[in-house]
Amino acid sequence: MIQLQNIVKSYGPHLILQGVSMQVKKGEVCVLLGPSGGGKSTLLRTINGLETFESGEIRVGEIVLPPTGAAGRESALTQIRQRVGMVFQQFHLFPHRTVIQNVMEAPVHVLRRPVEEVRTQAMALLERVGLGHKQDVYPGSLSGGQQQRVAIARTLAMNPQAILFDEPTSALDPRMTAEVTAVMSDLARDGQTMIVVTHGLGFARAVGHTVHLLHAGTIAESGTPGEIFENPQTDVTRAFLSDLHKA
Repeated sequence: MIQLQNIVKSYGPHLILQGVSMQVKKGEVCVLLGPSGGGKSTLLRTINGLETFESGEIRVGEIVLPPTGAAGRESALTQIRQRVGMVFQQFHLFPHRTVIQNVMEAPVHVLRRPVEEVRTQAMALLERVGLGHKQDVYPGSLSGGQQQRVAIARTLAMNPQAILFDEPTSALDPRMTAEVTAVMSDLARDGQTMIVVTHGLGFARAVGHTVHLLHAGTIAESGTPGEIFENPQTDVTRAFLSDLHKA
């Protein structure tokens, strides 16, 4: 469903992604692990155009996203953003809108769907993430975990074919992290295609289908969670896992 082919990205003289290739099948949960600065978030953000890239190609279904400056890039980006949602580390909710208004915003104003139809869907999504009773409150009165669950409901309201998660629990304490990962696990069970940048080994083990370990802008190792965690093949992977266990 999503295919990245030889993606190269640099900031000035610094090469951030060095010809990264990977693919994610429909219904798959793909986990990106690795040390900070390895290129995980940058790679994720190239898919929906939040980061540019100099060479390579990204495919989402039948849509081809070419490098920066290539013909057809803006048209492809518009189509990809209608199909691929994103959940960030920070929640980016509108503070002056209620929870349900946050969830309804994009379907009403971007997709031009009828308000009452969207409201019904928004309530169902809030119930799904355990926050139906918070529909009329403002984000400032919610915990971080609750705000992130609203952000996930907001993303689901656009009916995405795939969702990109950029370290969605790194700003949360353990209890709030558990709330959010429970929702993500539920989505995975329902066959939602996801790419997740995380340091959460528990989530990667329990929910991931494929794990890619990024180091210095390259994929050091790929495999199933069992292969990566129980029988790592590279020194880079072994060192990364050892450092995590020491932390």
